[in-house]
Amino acid sequence: MNFDQILAAIGGFGRYQKILYIWICLPQILLAFHMMVSIFTGATPPHRCRESSDPGAGNQTLIPATDTVNLSLSNSSCFLSDPQQQDVPCSHGWVYSREVFQSTTVTEWDLVCSKAGLNSLGSSIYMSGLLVGSVLFGAMADRYGRRFVLLLSIALQTVFGVAVAFAPNFPVYVILRFAVGATISGVIINAFVLGTEWTCTKRRMLAGIITDYAFGLGYMLLAGVAYLIRDWRKLQLAISAPGFLLIFYIRVLPQSARWLLANDRREEAVALLRKAALINGRVLPPAVQVDKNVLGGAKRSHSVVDLVRRPQMRKRTIILFYIWFVNVLVYYGLSLGVSRLGTNLYLTQFVFGLVEIPARTLVLLVLPFSRRLSQSGFLAVGGLACLLMLTIPADHPNLLTGLAMVGKFGITASFAVIYVYTAELFPTVVRQTGIGVSSMFARMGGVLAPVINMLHNHSPATPLIIFGMSPLLGAILALALPETTNRPLPDTLEEAENWDIRLDPGKGNPEICDDVGQIENSTELQHLQSQS
Repeated sequence: MNFDQILAAIGGFGRYQKILYIWICLPQILLAFHMMVSIFTGATPPHRCRESSDPGAGNQTLIPATDTVNLSLSNSSCFLSDPQQQDVPCSHGWVYSREVFQSTTVTEWDLVCSKAGLNSLGSSIYMSGLLVGSVLFGAMADRYGRRFVLLLSIALQTVFGVAVAFAPNFPVYVILRFAVGATISGVIINAFVLGTEWTCTKRRMLAGIITDYAFGLGYMLLAGVAYLIRDWRKLQLAISAPGFLLIFYIRVLPQSARWLLANDRREEAVALLRKAALINGRVLPPAVQVDKNVLGGAKRSHSVVDLVRRPQMRKRTIILFYIWFVNVLVYYGLSLGVSRLGTNLYLTQFVFGLVEIPARTLVLLVLPFSRRLSQSGFLAVGGLACLLMLTIPADHPNLLTGLAMVGKFGITASFAVIYVYTAELFPTVVRQTGIGVSSMFARMGGVLAPVINMLHNHSPATPLIIFGMSPLLGAILALALPETTNRPLPDTLEEAENWDIRLDPGKGNPEICDDVGQIENSTELQHLQSQS
């Protein structure tokens, strides 16, 4: 018996797994808060140069929106006009409208004009934290276990998130946000892996998609929280402090039995499997408890090089890396650029989160028919919507917002598909490695998204061209990938390389489970009974 057969015998998606999914979904709400909060905390309100004659020029940084000065005049944002009609750089600082925000990092540290690039640089550094975290916490998870690293990531995320609210200056703020970004990768990767390693093959796509529903909920909730709290420090504290409530995870969050077995901690794994079987109303097959060889023998170690050693694997790996990169590039490019659409920021943020729910629901409906066509189609929708935005005049913000939401819909759905598709294309021996490296390329897209958005100030069309053409190329490349629907998952590199000559696709996956993890294959059931 291998682990998947044992998992199916004790309930591959029973009550135990459903409770586990609740625990791995809750932190996703906080992840959405941290990922998107910079839209509000780093917003740039209308502003103008402060004149020496302004009341309270020495300490006033905000002015009422009813100020008679027209704050939308571009020539008053960074320069003063003297009697000779020459533009003079601001020498007394700036004053900002407080119609929408009481304070942001921009208003507190004057991140405008010559220092405007620091705001986008801070976002890129934050995304770099996610890149570093995917490497650091991914390696730690393989060594110390999914549970420990997930708990550590949640704890550090809470501590650093609260610390951000008390940052004394911009450099410290950026460093703390970088640390928060790193911990977010630790939560994302290990929550996904912990869910998949406890779930039968047929239901494993739920590990990525169900947690994404929670992320979408957090996306929407953030709009409401930010609407009520207009001061950036108070908002940062409000989204971070709830992490302390998850301290009870120390008692309820389980370790991965599959990881325990891979690290020769068999007794702990059997104890966990017995507990899962009890909660699911099943009995752990006695053979698992008695026969030490029932879970297979020694395994050969593999490395990142195995992802590109063989020609077919190399082709698929490169395509997958590119699709991961594009998904995150466009997802955060559109999300972080929401303030430029010219509509109500809070309402648009809420709808951008709301659109993720039907996007992921549609994925659940179409994914059983085709992984490849779903991946290609959703990428094409996202790319075409971005390109169509180029045809809409700037004085039609509602149309621009509508197309941006269509693009967000397509990319969100594509993002949900790529998690499942990647896990099915990489063979078991390098699956974790493949997902980890894919996540690294995804974070590179996140790092570049704020930088590309900066190009809007010089050429408004450039970001949309990049966000439109990149997914279209990905849509074409996705068609070169093999179909994995109803195909047995490859376990070895040889099986993955010879995909086209493997088992007949009609045979499906031998491990099939219903909602409580029952095995529907009678031959398999008889085999397990005989083993018991």
